[in-house]
Amino acid sequence: MKIRLRAALTSAAALTVGAAFAGIAPSTAGASVNPSTATSAAAFGGLSGLVKAAKKEGTLNVITLPADWANYGNIIKDFSAKYGIKVNSENPDGTSADELEAVTTEKGQSRAPDVLDVGPSFALTAASEKLLAPYKVQSWNEIPSTAKASNGDWFDDYGGFVAIGYNSKVVKDPPTSFADLLKPEYKNEVALNGNPTQAGAAFAAVYAAALANGGSFSNIEPGVKYFQKLAAAGNFVPVTGGPSTVESGQTPILIWWDYLEESEVAKTFPGWKVVIPSDGHYASYYVQAISASAPDPAAARLWEEYLYSTTGQNLWLQGSARPIELASLQKDGTANKAALNALPAAPKGTVSFPTQSELTAAETVVTQNWSSVTG
Repeated sequence: MKIRLRAALTSAAALTVGAAFAGIAPSTAGASVNPSTATSAAAFGGLSGLVKAAKKEGTLNVITLPADWANYGNIIKDFSAKYGIKVNSENPDGTSADELEAVTTEKGQSRAPDVLDVGPSFALTAASEKLLAPYKVQSWNEIPSTAKASNGDWFDDYGGFVAIGYNSKVVKDPPTSFADLLKPEYKNEVALNGNPTQAGAAFAAVYAAALANGGSFSNIEPGVKYFQKLAAAGNFVPVTGGPSTVESGQTPILIWWDYLEESEVAKTFPGWKVVIPSDGHYASYYVQAISASAPDPAAARLWEEYLYSTTGQNLWLQGSARPIELASLQKDGTANKAALNALPAAPKGTVSFPTQSELTAAETVVTQNWSSVTG
């Protein structure tokens, strides 16, 4: 089960498709370009030149991408079939921390990760350590400025809301809020999908719980105290919750991302219901990046172009996730309507997000205090 620490989400602004190609002028450098330093498809003379270079490499190494996570199984299959490039998938059940460790420990090896899919704090860490290669996809202008590094080191991709999922065949009184989960009837039933000091969704759940209990983006401590209460009440199950623990009956209630509740659990267990808690709304995106030491640098760049194409964005949408370019897809009429209509209902009103400094401070608080929850 993929567990990654993530960062601030920003609302996607509606931009024109034409702007996506602004500044991507033809280049004569295609044949002689060094793929490892290319910052756009223009360096290859355009997308066709990038495709040619990527096919020559013939391989792409991805890491910590479970097949049922946001539709990555189909995304990988489609990319491989479209370009004839073999995709090697390493450690699908790993974490963002595992991704960065692999970049450093496997550097210089042919199996090292070419691309990363991590949470924001990990992206910021990787950027500060010069582990990332700047690159701007052709649809760069369709990604909100607050959802990407200005130099192209990293860029948001897909996301959703923290949600409460429950087995309606077991849980007869449906919980709709964090407050509900403190009820005695939910004894030994509530779980996160990992430790919030390592797992992105678990960290987000603590943030959501903080917002539900008088906290704020600059004060996550009420979220930690909430889980202390949940544990003291005997309701919290300190395991990594997911499809297997749902199947075994160990975790009838799971706090996780809405799109993963839908794509990984609900599709397997028809009785699984998903609700965004009424008292704590927290949303976030995961982040894409290219390794500066990618053994297949052209394929890595083509992978990003594919993910941010209409096809790639819709495949994430079909995985019950909200792609970063969704506003543009809707404006252009290119969004998959069935997949869009199937998304869990989002809270009404404007959703706000923590700043990078607030996230960093929150992570410190959780890291220093989470042991008080689990003992």
